[in-house]
Amino acid sequence: MAQRAGMEFLGPFTFNGLRFLLGSLFLTPFLFIDNRHSRLTNKASGKYLSRNFLLKGVITGLVLFCAVSLQQIGIIYTTAGRAGFITGLYVIIVPFLGLFWRKPSKRGIWLGAIFAIIGLYFLSNWTDEKIIFGDLIVLVSAFLWALHVHIIDWLVEKSNALKLAFMQFCTCALISIVVALLIEEVSYGVFIEAIIPILYAGPVSVGIGYTLQVIAQTEAHPSHAAIILSLEAVFAAFGGWMILGEILSVKEIFGCILLLTGMLFSVIQLKEMGKIT
Repeated sequence: MAQRAGMEFLGPFTFNGLRFLLGSLFLTPFLFIDNRHSRLTNKASGKYLSRNFLLKGVITGLVLFCAVSLQQIGIIYTTAGRAGFITGLYVIIVPFLGLFWRKPSKRGIWLGAIFAIIGLYFLSNWTDEKIIFGDLIVLVSAFLWALHVHIIDWLVEKSNALKLAFMQFCTCALISIVVALLIEEVSYGVFIEAIIPILYAGPVSVGIGYTLQVIAQTEAHPSHAAIILSLEAVFAAFGGWMILGEILSVKEIFGCILLLTGMLFSVIQLKEMGKIT
């Protein structure tokens, strides 16, 4: 909801640039604490400016930039609830992408994917070309979110999770601000109008939420992490109704139920595979 509310005043790249910049600043004191703890315990916490570490930060930050940018642009053309549910499809896309890492999925996950695709059809308003365009953009962002989950899983194993999160936020903020300066126009008054959504989306959503994702993925299986993160869809729909006054039709609610059913099949299958304990 903060993303949708912020879009009433700022362009997508300006909003993302500011919220990831604030998210980076929010993490700064925790980085000092982490460094101090590492020195006291004689543990290596990783170097900020090593070529390997910078490369990891740029890779994750670039994918994150593409994912959040497309999601933010898509929200212009669709509702927060619909965007949240469509983004939640990455809970199915993650095991799909796992095939490229030779991690085949069982029948339950494929069945979940079928339910999710049918649910997406019912959720989308196929009579409104503007909404269809927004849904498709958000769907592409869902693939990028799934890729981001796998990249975090790949890179965080031998990295300091807190510093990796900080570097990806800085990269995403920098690219977003550069693009915003090139194609968007903002004024001081607009920043004041958008201050509440920015303050929530920066320190809370980015600084806390995205950082905990990286830290959690040091232990969690990618598909397990995606399932937990997919709960964002439920909160997006509920928040869109409670705060923004968005209403889903009976057909769209049925689509949401099918999407959740698809996610449930994935949860059951992963539990049977021993991926969830």
